[in-house]
Amino acid sequence: MAASIVLPLIAWLIISNLPGVNSTFLPSPQNVIEAFQRLGAKGVITQDTIASCIRVSAGFALSVAIAIPLGITMGAFTSIRALFEPIISLLRYMPAPAFIPLFIIYLGLNEEPKIALILVGTVFFNTLMIMDSVKFVPKDLIEVTYTLGGNRLQVLKSVITPYIIPSIIDTLRVNIATSWNLVVVAELVAAEDGLGKRILLAQRFLRTDEIFAYLIILGVIGFALDLAFRGVLKLSCRWAFD
Repeated sequence: MAASIVLPLIAWLIISNLPGVNSTFLPSPQNVIEAFQRLGAKGVITQDTIASCIRVSAGFALSVAIAIPLGITMGAFTSIRALFEPIISLLRYMPAPAFIPLFIIYLGLNEEPKIALILVGTVFFNTLMIMDSVKFVPKDLIEVTYTLGGNRLQVLKSVITPYIIPSIIDTLRVNIATSWNLVVVAELVAAEDGLGKRILLAQRFLRTDEIFAYLIILGVIGFALDLAFRGVLKLSCRWAFD
């Protein structure tokens, strides 16, 4: 694991310091560290990171609030799946960034269109992946519950939902990466702050060292979120690893 990070850094250091390599196109690690220091002194890194985190949290939380109950019921009830699956399957193939002009027209230029973009870009994938996880609930568990006098609601609450919690957490771990991709796209189009906005401003002035700095921040945030979801999964669902 350490080598997967250290070796690319060494290669980057060597290549960027070769004679004839223009730092405008490939800044060295030293240049990027200086960019971090410069941006940190201005206080923009913290401000932009917080702004992007709030947008991602709001949009993804709405997506989760819709996807979990809808995905579980679609997986458990054929009629619900028949009602929603065709339209969801159609909408998930529409690129979420293509909705940006509509969101701006309908919701304005404040935070709402950015949050809506993250919601639309993740809710359909979350829903279908959670729905699919219901298929792997052992039929024996469901049949035993019915044999003991349980009804459909009890099967849903006491058998299906607890069984697929690990799959739900893993689904969210995978799809939250999409939220960060979308928030950067949204901030490139219309935002006063945020990591995507800073990348756009740095590109305009050919400050590639700042672009690299912000890309590293995005990578660190994503890596931290991935570890956090893995930790939650292991702590809350130890039975799934036995």
